[in-house]
Amino acid sequence: MDAKTQFHRNATILSAEGKSVGSIERVVVNPETHVLTDIVVSTGHKPHKEEKVVPVELVDETADGHIVLREEAGVLEGCAPFEERRPIAAESESAREEESPLVGYPILTSPITSSWRRNPSTRIERNIPDGTVAMKEGAKVVTAEGKFVGNVERILVDPTVDQITHLLVSRGFLLKEAKLIPITWVMSLGEDKIHLRVKKDSVESLDSIPIDW
Repeated sequence: MDAKTQFHRNATILSAEGKSVGSIERVVVNPETHVLTDIVVSTGHKPHKEEKVVPVELVDETADGHIVLREEAGVLEGCAPFEERRPIAAESESAREEESPLVGYPILTSPITSSWRRNPSTRIERNIPDGTVAMKEGAKVVTAEGKFVGNVERILVDPTVDQITHLLVSRGFLLKEAKLIPITWVMSLGEDKIHLRVKKDSVESLDSIPIDW
């Protein structure tokens, strides 16, 4: 296996001082260029569990199932949350005014409806670059004919350009079989599923990769 930056499934995230600060949850990828922009790190435990977005520039090295961050990353206190609930601007009074079919006679609304309209609603937004996908580690991989061929165990990245080169995909339980799939075989990347442009026979023809689980 070529020497690449490897992002292992469930890898432990370490600070520059070697302190464990969480584990990897997702990788944020541009589905068109396959450039990895960020990783999403899960910190803490329920009910205080948080997910933080860490720019890939803050990753110092990856080895032995660990991801070591640069000193400037600290313990992620300055990193944005993956998801935030933000208010949506309330409608203006003019936009809310409605008229009944009898011109000039406004429709009467109940106090409950009026109160609900005055309260600004919220929506969940993600703090990741526009056009990117927050792909989960362990995402399913399916072939051109829709056959399941495994789950993503590792993502290999060219560190000079932060671009994904291969996906290490495994299937099975007790005896796992791993295949190294080139990114050029990928047709589309989603959060939970990756679609290949090749058929199952092509994947099965790849050599099995011996790796330390």
